[in-house]
Amino acid sequence: MALLCRQGLSCAAAEKAPPARPTHCMPRSHLDHIVITAPSLAVGVEYARRALGVAPQIGGEHPRMGTHNYFLKLGEKVYLEVISVNPSAPPPDRPRWFGLDETDSNRAPRLATWIARTDDIQAAVDASPVSLGNVEPMSRGQLNWLITIPKDGSLPLQGLAPTLIQWPPGTHPANTLQDSGCSLIRLEGFHPQAGKVSGVLESIGFQGNFSVSPLPPGERPYLVAHIQTPAGLRRLGARDASNDPHA
Repeated sequence: MALLCRQGLSCAAAEKAPPARPTHCMPRSHLDHIVITAPSLAVGVEYARRALGVAPQIGGEHPRMGTHNYFLKLGEKVYLEVISVNPSAPPPDRPRWFGLDETDSNRAPRLATWIARTDDIQAAVDASPVSLGNVEPMSRGQLNWLITIPKDGSLPLQGLAPTLIQWPPGTHPANTLQDSGCSLIRLEGFHPQAGKVSGVLESIGFQGNFSVSPLPPGERPYLVAHIQTPAGLRRLGARDASNDPHA
């Protein structure tokens, strides 16, 4: 009887068969969370509270980055993160993530960027036409995940291209957050090179309510998040506003 190889072919047949070609499936990604950077957590939390009428809850620390954060749940597997430099932590031997070492991040709180959750972070990084950074392990307390971080700590396409994240199966921070009565309705981006942003989203198989519109050359890119709150629809970002039924 002929011996069988793993594919179920006889060894002789396997020797004659052409080598199998690897199959690559397009990665899939979804909006995971939006990020407010601030000169301090107190300032960032107050910025979110004034804009949305709801205060975020305490998060934790990121020892590798010398940062700490607060959270606000915005739906199932969606949340808002307020993050800043942790003055009590030793500075890292590298640039901090989310551009937190840049002057603008130490001046005023702002909706700086967003995070896309993916099922294959390395495949998504490889597929992107724009560099999103290196895939690195990260932790906060007992929580561990993979995330993309550029070596210089910058935000890809000035924060309009998402940072990528991959959580362990069955794990997501939003599962442990208090229900704030808030939900993210949609996220808008504005960038002079809107086509580049769209190209990144297509390459990582993004599925979600995010749109990007062009700006005149030289204008600063920005994000606007439309969030339903207990007090009505609010906008967070460059066009912060109180309850606006036409937002």
